Amino acid sequence: MRKTPVLAFLLCHWIYLGSFQSTLDRVPVGAVFDRNSIQVDTAFSHEVQKKNSGSGHQRFELQNWTITLDVTDSFAVSNALCSHLSNGVFAIFGVSNASSLATIQSYTNTFKVPFLTFSMAQNTSSNNSFQIYMRPLFVNAIIDVIAHYEWKRIYYIYDTDEGLIRLQQLFQSVNMHEYVLDINAKRVSSVENCYMVLKDLHLMGSENNQHLVLDMEIGKTQDVILKVKTDPDINNVKFHFLIAELGILEMNLTHFTIGGMNITGFEIIDPNNSTVRTFLDQWANMDSKQWPGAGQKSIKYEAALAVDAVNLFIRAIGKIRGTDPNFLHNRRFKHTGNKGIKCTDNSVIDTDHGSRVLKELKKTQFNGITGRVAFDDHGHRKDFSLEVYDVAMNRGAAKVGHWNEKDRLVLQQARLLRDRNRSSRDQNRTQIVTTIQVDPYVKFKTHPMQGRPLVAKENLEGFCMDLAQAVAENVGFDYDVRFVKDGAYGAIMKNGTWNGMVGELSRHEADLAIAPLTITAARERIIDFTKPFMSLGISIMIKKPENQKAHVFSFMDPLSYEIWMCIVFAYIGVSVVLFLVSRFSPNEWHMCDDSSITNDFTISNSLWFSLGAFMQQGCDISPRSMSGRIVGSVWWFFTLIIISSYTANLAAFLTVERMLTPVESAEDLAKQTDIHYGTVSSGSTKMFFKNSKVAIYHRMWSYMTSAQPSVFVNSIKEGIEKVRTENGKYAFLIESTTNDFYNQRKPCDTMKVGQNLNSNGFGIATPVGSELKDYLNFAVLELRESGKLAQWQKHWWYDQGECTTESTSTDGTQSALTLQNVAGIFYILIGGLILALVTAVVEFFYKSRVDSRKYKTTFGSTVRSKARLSFRGHSDSDEPTSPPRKTLNTYTYTGPTPIVGVDTYQDGNTHTQV
Repeated sequence: MRKTPVLAFLLCHWIYLGSFQSTLDRVPVGAVFDRNSIQVDTAFSHEVQKKNSGSGHQRFELQNWTITLDVTDSFAVSNALCSHLSNGVFAIFGVSNASSLATIQSYTNTFKVPFLTFSMAQNTSSNNSFQIYMRPLFVNAIIDVIAHYEWKRIYYIYDTDEGLIRLQQLFQSVNMHEYVLDINAKRVSSVENCYMVLKDLHLMGSENNQHLVLDMEIGKTQDVILKVKTDPDINNVKFHFLIAELGILEMNLTHFTIGGMNITGFEIIDPNNSTVRTFLDQWANMDSKQWPGAGQKSIKYEAALAVDAVNLFIRAIGKIRGTDPNFLHNRRFKHTGNKGIKCTDNSVIDTDHGSRVLKELKKTQFNGITGRVAFDDHGHRKDFSLEVYDVAMNRGAAKVGHWNEKDRLVLQQARLLRDRNRSSRDQNRTQIVTTIQVDPYVKFKTHPMQGRPLVAKENLEGFCMDLAQAVAENVGFDYDVRFVKDGAYGAIMKNGTWNGMVGELSRHEADLAIAPLTITAARERIIDFTKPFMSLGISIMIKKPENQKAHVFSFMDPLSYEIWMCIVFAYIGVSVVLFLVSRFSPNEWHMCDDSSITNDFTISNSLWFSLGAFMQQGCDISPRSMSGRIVGSVWWFFTLIIISSYTANLAAFLTVERMLTPVESAEDLAKQTDIHYGTVSSGSTKMFFKNSKVAIYHRMWSYMTSAQPSVFVNSIKEGIEKVRTENGKYAFLIESTTNDFYNQRKPCDTMKVGQNLNSNGFGIATPVGSELKDYLNFAVLELRESGKLAQWQKHWWYDQGECTTESTSTDGTQSALTLQNVAGIFYILIGGLILALVTAVVEFFYKSRVDSRKYKTTFGSTVRSKARLSFRGHSDSDEPTSPPRKTLNTYTYTGPTPIVGVDTYQDGNTHTQV
């Protein structure tokens, strides 16, 4: 009992310490944002909230004060900084410009509070500066790109004081590199003013090319270039723009895919990075009403810098608390013993711990949204990497390399970014055309002129060879043909490089590729394509099943065997029921002349009535009773439906040879596992299934990658041979044009099923920036409009086909029935006639045997007598006769021919005699 007060005291003390500790674990920070930096403010605030809600293991949270103002107003900035400093913030985040940067540096350096800025970095030689520049200094990257292009003269166009500062950095960097560059700087006041300046540059002098560095906000840069593009008086190809910002992908580059705009720029956010993709997925799912500027699939690079700044600060504070757990606690109580420094007349600022936080910020390193985040002693980013993008007509943006401080400008291609505007000094040289041997696109001629076939245009033929010859004549160049070394079309390897024809073009081992090379988005980031010279899609090739040809009993096919059996049983059942109801119904019995009572519906007559009704024929007898007529009515209705259905299907079954395919579509393939299916191991078809988000295609890809043995093949010919040799247990996923071609080749045992899975095109490929690309594009369009492409396709696909098609008649009408279609009907007719003859003979001999016994004559004499009677129409004297009976009626006839008389006796029998 005495322990209860002690436990209660300890519990209360623990609660008190817990609440006290939670108060100490709050880390105050401040933010200063411009009114136009909405997305930056949103990204910063959301990241702070996310870290607070998910950082319980860090045992501290950020207490954020954000002030939005006009950053060009130095007085407002000063008041905001004092407000934050009076709250004891550990750091200040924000943006600045040239006019307010000096004020911010003065306050933060004086009060020793780190300032993490997302604005342009400034050159500084002091290690005591409290600025952390999240945006890297990348003027050296601009110089390296200019040097790569071998530009000797540029126009530097800017619209802000920051642009002027970067221009000064550019001059300094040029001098350090000892690179001879003539820089003409022009400051503009607006988008319209910049457009007029560019128009004047276009009209001045006879210079062919204008190299421009645009140092403007990304949105303004896009507007300027778009106005230049849409001006019919300006030759777009004359300009080459280099964007002096880090977010070229923020531009809507679809505006420049047509029209010939030459644009090069940098991107600090790698869209292919997994960390970036995860963040962008979360960013796109945010509520734009609650978080203005969010809910999009992309983010501005300044907002991404804000996200990385929050992560940098949290990591730095976490490391400090890891070595000094009482860091936050001690700071709170030091304020009473330190008089501090006055920021304004009414505020005293505590200056403790700022240097320690700054030192830890500079030591912290991690991989963020903007790449590697690390800093040197001056607070500048180091070890960062910038992606280099190039924009050209009909291709959009393509990543062509990257830049970093160690390796400088690293290009994915050996001679990437050749200046498309320079004079075509290489255009007259012999171009190297890479291709691949695939029928009917490229193949050796049947009879080479001399010896063994060589890989040369004189010894090759096919659709692509005709195309190469035509475009070469149209554009005006000579060319040599070479087969791709590794025999592949082009796919990205694990090390990030490309193989096949795409790899050879990207390494500039060839000048163009004329082959069945599919245009894909991934390939267009590495090489350029012309307009498609052939449209196609992924299709399914299977082994052709044997035709279900008509047989002698094809007339029975409209109804299944089960239905035929049911009809037979129904016929017998109806006859038996008709016989029974006729026996029990008084209306079916009637009086004969001899006062005897008879019933017409014997079992044989019932069968005959049912058969006649089924064959839609008449009968001498019909039911008189109500029950019998009910049986007849339902039987007639039954036969009406059966005969109508049979007749409706009979024509199709007799005139069409049915081909029953095991699958009809991709859905059928995906639903079963008996038939394997696969693609070429390197190519666009495989990449289509690998990258597809469609459920069916994704399921097919999962099956193909897990199938054992492997369903992938090394070449198209190997895949087709696999289809032919596996007896219908393998389906090959292949381009529709190639599918159509091989279906027309012997042994004519393959076929295409279903619709195309997608829509693609083959195009002529060139390295990025090739001066031939635009000329080739126009040549392809002219060939399409003239009908040459369609003519060549008809020639190589169908005119040289080896398979004959069995189809309808040449006049378009349905082909006539053959004897094979209806032979069974004749067989039944002949069989019925023979059966009738046999039955007649049996009846004849049976009757003769009965009569011979009845009249006590020999069997032979009875047979002869009946035979003479049958063939001559009268009987001889030796024919046995029955005893005469009283004649009721005698009919005689006299005339030139023998007379036949018919005597009717009392028993109702008749006797005929001459």
